[in-house]
Amino acid sequence: MWGVTGKKVLLAGPRGFCAGVERAVATVEQALKQFGAPIYVRHEIVHNKHVVARLREQGAVFVDEVNEIPRGARVIFSAHGVAPGVKVAAAERGLITIDATCPLEAKGHKDAARFAKQGDDIILIGHRGHEEVVGTAGEAPEHVQVVSNFGDIDAVVVRDPNKVVWLSQTTLSVDEAQQMVARLRERLPQLSDPPSDDICFATQNRQEAVKAIAAQSDVVIVVGSANSSNSVRLVEVAKQSGAREAYLIDDDGELDPAWLAGAQTVGVTSGASAPERLVTATVAKLATLGFRQVEIVQTTTETTHFTLPRELRAAA
Repeated sequence: MWGVTGKKVLLAGPRGFCAGVERAVATVEQALKQFGAPIYVRHEIVHNKHVVARLREQGAVFVDEVNEIPRGARVIFSAHGVAPGVKVAAAERGLITIDATCPLEAKGHKDAARFAKQGDDIILIGHRGHEEVVGTAGEAPEHVQVVSNFGDIDAVVVRDPNKVVWLSQTTLSVDEAQQMVARLRERLPQLSDPPSDDICFATQNRQEAVKAIAAQSDVVIVVGSANSSNSVRLVEVAKQSGAREAYLIDDDGELDPAWLAGAQTVGVTSGASAPERLVTATVAKLATLGFRQVEIVQTTTETTHFTLPRELRAAA
């Protein structure tokens, strides 16, 4: 491959933490610094077990629902966002809330509420049960239908085919979302598009980067947790883009040398909630297996930065 004989690693860029994840993790760290432990967090702040474990060690307490939190305590809503009903339940318990919802995901919530107010039916393309989808659908449950596959699309029923709009989960495969929209439009020719692309720029950038390395790699390793939607999508995109196989690992301890049998080039990337230290450890592990040459394949450079939630800025 590439006319060289040495084993190499192609390291994708961009990879790892996106602006929304950086903001969410920093929110928990800053809250602990300003207010002290414990700080409660509803659901995992981001979908990575190493990030969650480290924050737990610092004093964060992760819960499934707000009714598990002592009255009057502080709670942070995760980067994936919550439905309005969760905010109501938190208020009823007198909780002090800090909203770490990614601004790009918050946009989907606002769009859903606005379209529902206009009387539109909303087709939400996403994985049923994912926290982001649950939160967005919760903005207007009587107007939202979630579709996760083509079978779901065939079962869609709308009140007025001239008043239907689609939205999507931000961490989907771009290609998958486009295919779903095309099928929806076959059934509903008057289907309206959202005001802007719902797939987040960081998700798109990481998918484009993995496409670039997969086309030149025998095997692709994606560092990320199994419950991270964008990480799972990177594995799928890698397989579709030329790699003979792709694997998802939480850390270098899960890297199986048998996966690399016969490989000359290994691509490495990481999901948007995976810390860079896990990538560094994975590349070091690959070096012990003979993949000592590292080449960075940078498809774009990200400069977006989100400020901390207003609740923390006000307290500071």
